[in-house]
Parts: sequence; C-alpha cells; structure tokens
Amino acid sequence: MPPCHRVRIHHRQQHRTYTIEVPEDRYILQTAEDQHAELPFSCRNGACTTCAARVLSGDLYQPEAMGLSPDLRAQGYALLCVAYPRSDLEVETQDEDEVYELQFGRYFGKGKVRPGLPLEDD
Repeated sequence: MPPCHRVRIHHRQQHRTYTIEVPEDRYILQTAEDQHAELPFSCRNGACTTCAARVLSGDLYQPEAMGLSPDLRAQGYALLCVAYPRSDLEVETQDEDEVYELQFGRYFGKGKVRPGLPLEDD
C-alpha cells in the first residue's frame, strides 16, 4: 500500500477548508471528491486551469499538468486533477481567470491581432 499524505485544501471561493488523506498514487481531486469535497474542475486531464491551486506548503508531483507553464509550476501552482501528493500539503484554490491571465495575459495585452503584420517580440 502506498504512503498517504494529509492534504488541506482551502477553497477560496466557498470559504471552506477540506482535510483529506490522499495516497501517493491517487490524484488529489479524485480523492477529494471520493471524500465528499466539492472543488472546482472541468477537463480532468490537466489541460485547463479550472482546478488550479497554489501550494502553500508541501510537495506534489504533476507530470501531466499541460495547462500550466513551467514558470507557473515553479511559482507553486498546481492542477489538482493531475497532482499526486509527495508530502503533507496545504493548497488554496485559485480563480481560473487569475491563473489564465498569469499564464497567457502577456499574449493578449498587445491589442487586436491584424492579418499580415508580424508579431513584435517582448
């Protein structure tokens, strides 16, 4: 049997906190749902940012988190639908739009894209 870790999830939007036990070989979101936690999610395969959380303490492993850039992962963001705990954790849900803006906002801040004009480099 794989080791289990205590995961505290602060659901910012609902002002609730869930404390769950998650085995190292199970996704945090799936296990949270099995333990009756109601958390945000959409695609369930690491491609969007609906289940994004900020890691406040602890370690996790998320090799399938395609929806997060390496930079955001380095800043402590995780996608709970494809994250495995590697220690006791404390995380806080994030607003999907905030994470999306952090990741892609620089691409949309330059105004309307016009056909035939080259893109400017930063």
